[in-house]
Amino acid sequence: MSAVYVDADACPVKQEAERVATRHGLTLYIVSNGGLRPSRNPLVQVVVVPEGPDVADMWIADRAGAGDVVITGDIPLAARCVENGARVLKHNGEALTEANIGQVLATRDLMADLRAADPFRQGGGKGFTKADRSRFLDALEREIRAAVR
Repeated sequence: MSAVYVDADACPVKQEAERVATRHGLTLYIVSNGGLRPSRNPLVQVVVVPEGPDVADMWIADRAGAGDVVITGDIPLAARCVENGARVLKHNGEALTEANIGQVLATRDLMADLRAADPFRQGGGKGFTKADRSRFLDALEREIRAAVR
């Protein structure tokens, strides 16, 4: 059975993920280390993990596999989930796959090195837009349909 896992810390598309997963009758795991309101939806499982670095990521990576969809902006978590056979989406709808995860990891590492070398290069990146939300919804629909096939 397929499930949807959301790395919920700072995730702007939790409600959208719930709507799409519910429409498909899939269990949605919203995983964080606290601070989330429980859902009345019986298909939504709010998982609160202990405090600590990457505890939520480890919980998701230990469970997500083939036939599952993972929603995260955390690139190392995405890499582990792709390796396990899960389908992975970023919040803006970008799919992370075996074909592109190596390049995305390398870019992430390069940018971390550049920020460390230049403390004035701490830019926050683009804001989350309605277009990003729309792309995410379209991509999640496609990924869930592909996962349940």
